Amino acid sequence: MGIIRTKKLSFEYIRRDEDGNVEGITTAVDGVDLDIEQGQFIAILGHNGSGKSTLAKHMNAILFPTEGTIWVDGMDTTKEENLWDVRQTAGMVFQNPDNQIIGQVVEEDVGFGPENLGVPTKEIWERVEESLKAVGMYEFRKFSPNKLSGGQKQRVSIAGVIAMHPKCIVLDEPTAMLDPNGRKEVIRAVRALNDVEKITVILITHYMEEIIHADRVFVMDKGHIAMEGTPKEIFSQVERLKELRLDVPQVTLLAHNLRLQGIPLPKGILTTEEFVTELKRVTECP
Repeated sequence: MGIIRTKKLSFEYIRRDEDGNVEGITTAVDGVDLDIEQGQFIAILGHNGSGKSTLAKHMNAILFPTEGTIWVDGMDTTKEENLWDVRQTAGMVFQNPDNQIIGQVVEEDVGFGPENLGVPTKEIWERVEESLKAVGMYEFRKFSPNKLSGGQKQRVSIAGVIAMHPKCIVLDEPTAMLDPNGRKEVIRAVRALNDVEKITVILITHYMEEIIHADRVFVMDKGHIAMEGTPKEIFSQVERLKELRLDVPQVTLLAHNLRLQGIPLPKGILTTEEFVTELKRVTECP
């Protein structure tokens, strides 16, 4: 069994009037089956309202299934006795870092999580140091979070989760409120955690450029898994992504348009370097 596994997972939001009567029901997640292995970098895409953030909240037992089951490291999230262990296993990072940062000093904020877990003081400071180094924020350990940029704050939020030593980190649109440089900072830190620390990463996003290095991509639409595959397999289907109201990386779209003009470029080009190499190959004189 993988680190995260779901079977026919469904979740409904129930709307009620002032008297508590049901006005309507929205099915946000509808019969989703996932199996995510330890150490993978998984990306989950989807337009607004596709159900991706609702799915993410099940991975940390913030929400519980209306139907179906989700297991985190083999633990059924609906069983109360598993709740503490589930939340230690799968750490959560949200869109707005200000909602997660509570300390007046960076290192104190990062140490807050392990302190609540009852970790001995000496080990807390060791974890704080290793976590801040992992996200490239150690030199800012004595700073006030208020003095940091958006991207730096988000990296501190991620460090706070890492300090709790989770097996898996779920990032729910962590760069949505950041500028392009901030987004690059955060994604670079996340990739390093996966590559070096071997932490399972589940990235929920709608920025296509952020997922080109993922091991596997799931695309959600209307609560369902609409597409599944490697980044190359997903971005080889430009027209299908457009149908799902999603963009593709600019270089992928450029290669797609050139292919429609008769230039024999391969499908699913993901990086500028790959594009330049392939363009040279097809335009060089024999």
